[in-house]
Amino acid sequence: MGRPRNDLIDRIQYAGLRIVSMMLHCWPVNTNLRTAALLGDLMFAIDRKHRRRAIANLTRSFPHLPPEQIEQLARRSMQSLFMFFVEVLFTTRLIRIDTWRNYVELESFRPVLDMLLRREHGLIMVTGHYGNFEVSNYVLGTLGFETTAIGRPLDNPYVNDWLMGVRQRQGARILNKKGATDQVTSILEGRGVVGFVADQNAGTKGIFVDFFGRKASTYKSIGLLAMQYNVPIVVGYTRRLHDQFKFVIGCQDIIYPADWQAQDDPLRYITQRYTRAIEDFIGNDPGQYWWVHRRWKTRPKGEPPEPYD
Repeated sequence: MGRPRNDLIDRIQYAGLRIVSMMLHCWPVNTNLRTAALLGDLMFAIDRKHRRRAIANLTRSFPHLPPEQIEQLARRSMQSLFMFFVEVLFTTRLIRIDTWRNYVELESFRPVLDMLLRREHGLIMVTGHYGNFEVSNYVLGTLGFETTAIGRPLDNPYVNDWLMGVRQRQGARILNKKGATDQVTSILEGRGVVGFVADQNAGTKGIFVDFFGRKASTYKSIGLLAMQYNVPIVVGYTRRLHDQFKFVIGCQDIIYPADWQAQDDPLRYITQRYTRAIEDFIGNDPGQYWWVHRRWKTRPKGEPPEPYD
């Protein structure tokens, strides 16, 4: 069990964030995004631990890039963390059924829309910590497609309840990944849509697949659910455009049941394929990925731990 939380500190943090949110809404969103980028620069300058981790992860993932470009990508990655928070706060205000086209472009998304409209079967959607992965769920909800995302709640219960309310305002539900099995089962059986952020370290119980040239422990649950319910997996992304409140929502790959049914190891095939698709869309703009994540923390038996983890 974790340490007991201090309710007073939780309330102070919540009040502080609400005040910050109120202040941010006094300025245009793109002005706030420029401020967020400056805060990312500050974090890059003073947070030695996360700066070193981001640079180390980028260096191993893109060994052909010079150190100057690696440092620039690490800086942009930290900027993206702060920009993400600003965008979440402004999403419900700016993206509506009559305005979403002002902020969002769809790319290679027609097959996904066809499946959502026909609802002939359930659907699993996966993405990574890239760009603003929350926007896609909200846009789909705005367009009338109910989705359910699986995620971990924030430690502060007051902040969690507030942000969950913001994130779920247009029909995009979010379930705690602990204890969500029964609900996910019902959703897929009812031809619904379940979404996962699929690039988190899965610990010693995960399956190791290649991610940017290194073995990464990856959750088995996505592949197992797809196999059990015989549903496709859509690998998508939400890429920020020009560091403004504009996004491209796209489909990188669709893994159909027929693709894995002839494989000798279908679970490994599915997991490696969607992980490779995530790698591919990150490669189109690596500065929008959250390189401070401990994606490679768990190592296969016999391998030394990752530096800076």
